[in-house]
Amino acid sequence: MVAKILSGKSIRGILVYNEQKVEKGVASILLASGFATDIHRLNLLQKLSRFQRLTELNPRARTNALHISLNFHAEDKLDDETLQGIALRYMEKLGFGEQPFIAYRHFDTAHTHLHIATVNIQRDGSRIDLHDIGRKVSEPIRKELEVEYGLVRAEGRRLAVQPYLKVAEYGAVPTKKVLANITKAVMQDYAYTSFAEYKAVLSQFNVQVERGSENSVMFQKKGLLYSIADVNGNPVGVPIKASAFYNGATMRNLEKHFQRNTERRKPFRQDLMERIKRVLDNYSTMRKDTMLRLLAIEQVALVLRRNQTGLIYGLTFIDHRHRTVFNGSDLGRAYAAKAITGMFSESDVPKRYLVQGESSNYLQRNEEGRDDYRKSQQGLIEGLLGRADYQFPSVIGRKRKRRKGKGKIQNLSI
Repeated sequence: MVAKILSGKSIRGILVYNEQKVEKGVASILLASGFATDIHRLNLLQKLSRFQRLTELNPRARTNALHISLNFHAEDKLDDETLQGIALRYMEKLGFGEQPFIAYRHFDTAHTHLHIATVNIQRDGSRIDLHDIGRKVSEPIRKELEVEYGLVRAEGRRLAVQPYLKVAEYGAVPTKKVLANITKAVMQDYAYTSFAEYKAVLSQFNVQVERGSENSVMFQKKGLLYSIADVNGNPVGVPIKASAFYNGATMRNLEKHFQRNTERRKPFRQDLMERIKRVLDNYSTMRKDTMLRLLAIEQVALVLRRNQTGLIYGLTFIDHRHRTVFNGSDLGRAYAAKAITGMFSESDVPKRYLVQGESSNYLQRNEEGRDDYRKSQQGLIEGLLGRADYQFPSVIGRKRKRRKGKGKIQNLSI
C-alpha cells in the first residue's frame, strides 16, 4: 500500500475533484465520517459547508485541507467492506478519527485506490500539526496496515500505483501540457471507433474537443480544438489546436485508429455486456445516479448524448477496465438509449424473483448502493446482487468468495 498526503489551502478543490469523478461514473463515495446525516443526501455545497464551519474557527491557518490517497497493488483483491475498515483505521491512527472526512473509491485505474478529503482544524479551533506527517506518522501506519490486512508490501517492490490519468483541472498544470498528456494517452490506449466515442472518453477527464460546423474551414481541413472543461462541462481558457501537440491527436491521426479499433475491442464486448447486465437485471426501474454508481463499481462509465434541445438521442458505454468504447446500439437493443433511459425513474424498484412457488423479495438498496438482503431458502435464483455473501468485485481479477460468518457491508456514514 502506498499512502500520499497533499496539504492545501482550500477543501473546495479537493471536493470538486472527487465529486466530478462520482458524477462521471468513475468513483463512488465509500464512506463518510463526522456528518450528521446520510452523505448521499447532501449536495456539494452542503458537504463543503461542513468542512468550512471548522476552517472558519481558525482563519489564521492558511493550510487547512488534506487530500489523502491510499493506493493498493493490483494483486490486492479488496471489497468495499475491507476498504472501509482500512480507511477508518488509517484516519484514526493518523489522528483524524474525530475529524469529518469523506472517502471516495475510484475506478479509473487498474489498481484499487481511495481518495480522502478532510481538514485539520478541530472543533476547538486548534490545528492538527501536519509537519512531516507523511514520513513520521503515515509511513509507520502504512506498514502496520499492510501486515494487519495482508496487503502486498510497498517497501522493496515497484508498485504500479500511479493513477493512469488524472482529471484535468484548469490552472493546476499548464493547459497545453495536461491536454497533450491526456489526448495522447486516450488516442493510443482506448479502443474507440468514431469521433463521438473519442469525445466521450475525453469528457471523462474534463477535456472537450470540437471540430466546428460542417461548413467551417476547420471542419473541412480536419482541424480540432481542445479545451479544459469546468464543472458544468463548459470550456475554460484559450483552446489549443491539435496540431500544436507533437504527433498530436489530430483528426487525421484519429481516423487511422477508427477501423483498427473495431477489431481491437471485439474480444471485450461480451464481458462489458455481462457487467452492464448484472446491474440492470436487478431493477425494474432505477434512478439515473443509482445506475451510474453501480456501473462505476463495474468500472463502466455511461455517457448520455444529447442534442441542442437537451433530448437524449444516444449513449456510450466506456469500459475503463479494458479501455474500450461502445455505443449502446453496438451492444444490442437492450443496451440502446431507448431501453436504458426507459429504466430511469424517481425511485429504485428492485425486481422480484420467484423461488419454487414462493416469492423472495430483494430489499431495496439504500442511498449508498449498499445491499441489505435477507437469506432466502434454497432454490433462490441468484442475481448479481441477490446474495447476502456477495462482494463488490475488485478493480481487476475474479471475485473472491467470502468466508461464512462474515458480516455484511455496513452503512458507515456517521
